[in-house]
Amino acid sequence: MAAEHQGVSEPASNDPRRRLRSVVADHSIIVCTGSGGVGKTTTAAVMALEGARAGRKAVVVTIDPAKRLADALGLEGLTNAPSEIDGDWPGSLSALMLDTKSTFDDLVRKHAESPDQAERILENRFYRNISGALSGTQEYMAMEKLYELHEDYDFDLIVVDTPPTRNALDFLDAPRRLTRFLDHRLYRILMAPTRGFVRAVNVAAQAFLRTVSKVVGGEVVEDAVTFFSAFDGMEQGFKDRADRVLELLGHDETAFLLVTAPRRDLIEEGTFFAERLGEADIEVRALIVNRVHPRFSSAAPAALRERSATLAGTDLGALYGNLADFAAIAETEERHLATLAEHVGSAPVVRVPFLSTDIHDLGGLELIGSHLFDPDSR
Repeated sequence: MAAEHQGVSEPASNDPRRRLRSVVADHSIIVCTGSGGVGKTTTAAVMALEGARAGRKAVVVTIDPAKRLADALGLEGLTNAPSEIDGDWPGSLSALMLDTKSTFDDLVRKHAESPDQAERILENRFYRNISGALSGTQEYMAMEKLYELHEDYDFDLIVVDTPPTRNALDFLDAPRRLTRFLDHRLYRILMAPTRGFVRAVNVAAQAFLRTVSKVVGGEVVEDAVTFFSAFDGMEQGFKDRADRVLELLGHDETAFLLVTAPRRDLIEEGTFFAERLGEADIEVRALIVNRVHPRFSSAAPAALRERSATLAGTDLGALYGNLADFAAIAETEERHLATLAEHVGSAPVVRVPFLSTDIHDLGGLELIGSHLFDPDSR
């Protein structure tokens, strides 16, 4: 893998794996960002595992509903609450899978002024429809779960696998979107005192509700108005919580990692992520590149092909041909990566090679960990 990257060996103090290990040791929150399908969930689990091996009380929050991560962690399944995993590490390792609706329900109960108010909201049809499906809800609830783990538990390392998204900052912008919505004129109209949905406090509100009723149906609007009436008095609590989430994300104890793979389209998406994070003044602490093709020789592809041609028809000639193919792919990947590396500044770039099998147990996670953190895994 990266051992022969451009034929340069870095000083131990500059080794990207040692630096990545320091990121895990020096931060209490790690946010794994990147597009879907690049091994982000598995990477997040390996980060938490490394924390446990370093003696920390670690937890990983996964967004991926696939059961394979639970299998890899030796669990029957994952729930919305942390489940501890048995292991021979000096620290502890727990995992949970974000349940968007359950997290939203818990947030409603937390901010409701009474159990009766909470139940009126939770039983409302409008709320039940939006609590798991509204755009941005998953991203906001991922950040809410992060805040809950930070405030209500005694974990000293929380690793978050962010939802897959084409927009690099959906998960960061979700708290701001909530605050903007609560301040929006439309929200204030819906919160206005009403009797049913046909009467509003002013002509503008009444006209608006009539128009919406024609589009989505009066029953839907009535449910919505009932929901917003039940929500009355809870806005400030949600706003304050959103502000605290943003403060936590911007704190020095929080590190953002960018996870990608060396395919051109994924590198382009990774570059977009890096640019957007930079625009938000968020420093990428490490770039992790999964599924990198190995390069078994330091010779150039052309030289290997020439050697293959001189041995045409022999097994050795075929071997040199394979080496040339691997070298050409590796060179192409490195060219792609060079563009992305420019956008992450001095952050360490750590490569994980293609593995012969899928990750299906703790041994597989530990194998990836050796590539991420072991300076001798080259």
